[in-house]
Amino acid sequence: MKQSRLMSLIEAVANVAVGYGVAVITQILIFPIFGLHTTLAQNLKMGAIFTVVSIARSFALRRLFEVIRMRHAK
Repeated sequence: MKQSRLMSLIEAVANVAVGYGVAVITQILIFPIFGLHTTLAQNLKMGAIFTVVSIARSFALRRLFEVIRMRHAK
């Protein structure tokens, strides 16, 4: 059974949405250890940028592996 592009995107977005929360909390906890002091708004903005990049990365990798899977299925 082949996964559609839409379902690949939905899976990637769901995965990264959970990761967004983890990333922001991690930034809040870890940045001060390295002397980086940011506001909540800055952490949310940085998290949003990383989230967009993660969605694109996850979607691209999912589609690449789907192409590989389909080639081996023939």
